[in-house]
Amino acid sequence: MRSKKEDQIRNFSTSFVKGALKILHWNVTEKTEHLLVQIFNFGIVGVVATLIDFIFLYFFKELCHFHVVIANTLSFIISVLYNYWASLTFVFDVNPEKSKKKNFVIFMICSAIGLLLNDFIVWVVTDKFGIYYLISKVIATIVVMVFNFVTRKKFLE
Repeated sequence: MRSKKEDQIRNFSTSFVKGALKILHWNVTEKTEHLLVQIFNFGIVGVVATLIDFIFLYFFKELCHFHVVIANTLSFIISVLYNYWASLTFVFDVNPEKSKKKNFVIFMICSAIGLLLNDFIVWVVTDKFGIYYLISKVIATIVVMVFNFVTRKKFLE
């Protein structure tokens, strides 16, 4: 059951998307509108998770002097914990027939695959092509963001 504050945030997102559609004079089905609200919320949650990820990546790489892949893995895990809570709270209409434990396991399996993909891209782009690690992280983040939305929508709802 969601709190009043969580409902207010979801209502704001819905109103924002409906307003944008009205301004753009786009008529969409209710199902498409709902998907657009989810994508909007996923974007907001993703921006915050990305900030968390980048801040911790920088911290682990520059201040702790960890190898870029180790720093990336640790920062990714921290951001995934936030992302789990926020995605289930604000983005996806989680299937109530699935247990919370099952949802967590599904989320973490998808996140682990996303982490492997993220680490691989950062490693290849940084170590093999010599591109600055934060630019590598941006590339990896874009690819994994699409993967995350598709897999979480498919398996959580």
